[in-house]
Amino acid sequence: MKKCSYCGKEYPDDAVECPIDRNPLVALPPPSPPPTASERQHIIDSEHIKLLSIFHFVVAGLALAGIAFLFLHYAMMNHVFSNPDLWKSQKETMPSPREFMKVFVWFYIFMGIIFVAAFILNLLSGIFLQRRRHRIFSMVVGGLNCLQIPFGTLLGIFTIIVLSRDSIRATYANRPELKQM
Repeated sequence: MKKCSYCGKEYPDDAVECPIDRNPLVALPPPSPPPTASERQHIIDSEHIKLLSIFHFVVAGLALAGIAFLFLHYAMMNHVFSNPDLWKSQKETMPSPREFMKVFVWFYIFMGIIFVAAFILNLLSGIFLQRRRHRIFSMVVGGLNCLQIPFGTLLGIFTIIVLSRDSIRATYANRPELKQM
Protein backbone atom coordinates (compact mmCIF):
# COMPACT_ATOMS: atom_id res chain seq x y z
CA MET A 1 0.00 0.00 0.00
CA LYS A 2 1.02 3.57 -0.70
CA LYS A 3 -0.10 6.75 1.01
CA CYS A 4 -0.47 10.27 -0.33
CA SER A 5 2.07 12.57 1.27
CA TYR A 6 -0.44 15.45 1.26
CA CYS A 7 -3.96 14.18 1.94
CA GLY A 8 -3.09 10.88 3.65
CA LYS A 9 -5.36 8.61 1.59
CA GLU A 10 -4.12 5.11 0.86
CA TYR A 11 -3.85 3.63 -2.64
CA PRO A 12 -2.69 0.29 -4.12
CA ASP A 13 1.00 -0.34 -4.81
CA ASP A 14 0.71 0.27 -8.58
CA ALA A 15 -0.45 3.91 -8.15
CA VAL A 16 2.21 6.60 -8.55
CA GLU A 17 0.41 9.82 -7.66
CA CYS A 18 -2.74 10.85 -5.85
CA PRO A 19 -5.59 11.33 -8.36
CA ILE A 20 -7.12 14.07 -6.20
CA ASP A 21 -4.21 16.44 -5.56
CA ARG A 22 -1.51 15.00 -7.88
CA ASN A 23 1.06 14.62 -5.09
CA PRO A 24 3.47 11.65 -5.13
CA LEU A 25 2.59 8.55 -3.13
CA VAL A 26 4.89 7.15 -0.46
CA ALA A 27 5.20 3.46 0.36
CA LEU A 28 3.88 2.58 3.82
CA PRO A 29 6.30 0.86 6.20
CA PRO A 30 5.44 -2.74 7.03
CA PRO A 31 3.27 -3.05 10.14
CA SER A 32 5.21 -3.65 13.31
CA PRO A 33 4.56 -6.97 15.03
CA PRO A 34 2.31 -6.82 18.09
CA PRO A 35 4.15 -6.69 21.40
CA THR A 36 4.76 -9.94 23.20
CA ALA A 37 3.09 -10.72 26.51
CA SER A 38 6.22 -9.82 28.47
CA GLU A 39 6.59 -6.52 26.60
CA ARG A 40 2.93 -5.69 27.33
CA GLN A 41 3.40 -6.54 31.00
CA HIS A 42 6.53 -4.37 31.14
CA ILE A 43 4.57 -1.43 29.67
CA ILE A 44 1.74 -1.96 32.16
CA ASP A 45 4.18 -2.23 35.06
CA SER A 46 5.97 0.95 34.00
CA GLU A 47 2.69 2.85 33.85
CA HIS A 48 1.55 1.55 37.23
CA ILE A 49 4.85 2.51 38.88
CA LYS A 50 4.66 5.94 37.25
CA LEU A 51 1.14 6.44 38.64
CA LEU A 52 2.19 5.22 42.09
CA SER A 53 5.07 7.69 42.06
CA ILE A 54 2.74 10.57 41.15
CA PHE A 55 0.27 9.62 43.88
CA HIS A 56 3.04 9.35 46.48
CA PHE A 57 4.00 12.92 45.56
CA VAL A 58 0.34 13.96 45.91
CA VAL A 59 0.09 12.42 49.39
CA ALA A 60 3.37 14.16 50.31
CA GLY A 61 1.79 17.43 49.16
CA LEU A 62 -1.30 16.74 51.26
CA ALA A 63 0.95 16.15 54.28
CA LEU A 64 2.65 19.48 53.58
CA ALA A 65 -0.78 21.13 53.43
CA GLY A 66 -1.57 19.44 56.76
CA ILE A 67 1.55 21.00 58.28
CA ALA A 68 0.46 24.44 57.04
CA PHE A 69 -3.04 23.90 58.46
CA LEU A 70 -1.54 22.83 61.79
CA PHE A 71 0.48 26.06 62.03
CA LEU A 72 -2.59 28.12 61.14
CA HIS A 73 -4.71 26.28 63.71
CA TYR A 74 -2.04 26.76 66.39
CA ALA A 75 -1.83 30.49 65.66
CA MET A 76 -5.60 30.91 65.92
CA MET A 77 -5.92 28.82 69.09
CA ASN A 78 -2.96 30.55 70.72
CA HIS A 79 -4.48 33.93 69.94
CA VAL A 80 -7.84 32.93 71.43
CA PHE A 81 -6.47 31.29 74.58
CA SER A 82 -3.87 33.94 75.32
CA ASN A 83 -6.36 36.85 75.13
CA PRO A 84 -7.38 37.60 78.75
CA ASP A 85 -10.35 39.76 77.73
CA LEU A 86 -12.17 36.73 76.36
CA TRP A 87 -11.91 34.85 79.66
CA LYS A 88 -12.88 37.52 82.23
CA SER A 89 -16.31 36.04 82.89
CA GLN A 90 -14.92 32.50 83.26
CA LYS A 91 -15.48 30.75 86.61
CA GLU A 92 -12.41 30.20 88.74
CA THR A 93 -13.05 26.47 89.15
CA MET A 94 -12.21 25.79 85.48
CA PRO A 95 -8.57 25.42 84.49
CA SER A 96 -7.08 28.54 83.01
CA PRO A 97 -6.98 28.83 79.22
CA ARG A 98 -3.20 29.11 79.26
CA GLU A 99 -2.92 25.80 81.08
CA PHE A 100 -5.25 24.22 78.54
CA MET A 101 -3.11 25.62 75.73
CA LYS A 102 0.05 24.20 77.30
CA VAL A 103 -1.49 20.73 77.23
CA PHE A 104 -2.83 21.25 73.71
CA VAL A 105 0.68 22.10 72.45
CA TRP A 106 1.57 18.41 72.84
CA PHE A 107 -1.20 17.55 70.38
CA TYR A 108 0.33 20.00 67.88
CA ILE A 109 3.78 18.51 68.36
CA PHE A 110 2.49 14.96 67.93
CA MET A 111 0.49 15.78 64.79
CA GLY A 112 3.38 17.83 63.41
CA ILE A 113 5.72 14.85 63.74
CA ILE A 114 3.19 12.63 61.96
CA PHE A 115 2.73 15.12 59.10
CA VAL A 116 6.47 15.69 58.69
CA ALA A 117 7.12 11.95 58.68
CA ALA A 118 4.34 11.37 56.12
CA PHE A 119 5.73 14.15 53.94
CA ILE A 120 9.32 12.90 54.01
CA LEU A 121 8.47 9.21 53.61
CA ASN A 122 6.06 9.75 50.70
CA LEU A 123 8.43 12.14 48.98
CA LEU A 124 11.29 9.63 49.23
CA SER A 125 9.02 6.79 48.14
CA GLY A 126 7.90 8.77 45.07
CA ILE A 127 11.52 9.45 44.15
CA PHE A 128 12.50 5.80 44.71
CA LEU A 129 9.56 4.59 42.61
CA GLN A 130 10.65 6.84 39.73
CA ARG A 131 14.16 5.40 39.93
CA ARG A 132 12.99 1.80 40.50
CA ARG A 133 14.95 1.54 43.72
CA HIS A 134 14.20 0.41 47.29
CA ARG A 135 11.03 -1.57 46.57
CA ILE A 136 10.70 -2.75 50.19
CA PHE A 137 10.93 0.84 51.45
CA SER A 138 8.05 1.85 49.19
CA MET A 139 6.04 -1.15 50.38
CA VAL A 140 6.60 -0.16 54.03
CA VAL A 141 5.55 3.42 53.24
CA GLY A 142 2.49 1.99 51.51
CA GLY A 143 1.69 0.04 54.67
CA LEU A 144 2.04 3.20 56.78
CA ASN A 145 -0.14 5.08 54.29
CA CYS A 146 -2.92 2.60 55.01
CA LEU A 147 -3.37 4.43 58.34
CA GLN A 148 -4.28 7.67 56.52
CA ILE A 149 -7.94 7.14 55.68
CA PRO A 150 -9.21 7.38 52.87
CA PHE A 151 -6.57 8.45 50.30
CA GLY A 152 -3.59 6.93 52.05
CA THR A 153 -5.43 3.65 52.47
CA LEU A 154 -6.13 3.37 48.76
CA LEU A 155 -2.58 4.37 47.85
CA GLY A 156 -1.12 1.94 50.39
CA ILE A 157 -3.19 -0.99 49.15
CA PHE A 158 -2.37 -0.31 45.50
CA THR A 159 1.32 0.21 46.31
CA ILE A 160 1.53 -3.14 48.06
CA ILE A 161 -0.41 -4.93 45.30
CA VAL A 162 1.65 -3.47 42.45
CA LEU A 163 5.04 -3.88 44.11
CA SER A 164 4.24 -7.48 45.07
CA ARG A 165 3.97 -8.61 41.44
CA ASP A 166 6.65 -11.01 40.24
CA SER A 167 7.21 -8.89 37.11
CA ILE A 168 7.89 -5.82 39.27
CA ARG A 169 10.30 -7.78 41.45
CA ALA A 170 12.14 -8.82 38.30
CA THR A 171 12.22 -5.20 37.10
CA TYR A 172 13.76 -4.06 40.38
CA ALA A 173 16.20 -7.00 40.41
CA ASN A 174 17.39 -6.49 36.81
CA ARG A 175 18.33 -2.84 36.99
CA PRO A 176 21.29 -2.15 34.69
CA GLU A 177 23.16 0.02 37.23
CA LEU A 178 23.38 -2.92 39.62
CA LYS A 179 25.07 -5.08 37.02
CA GLN A 180 27.77 -2.46 36.38
CA MET A 181 28.89 -2.39 40.02
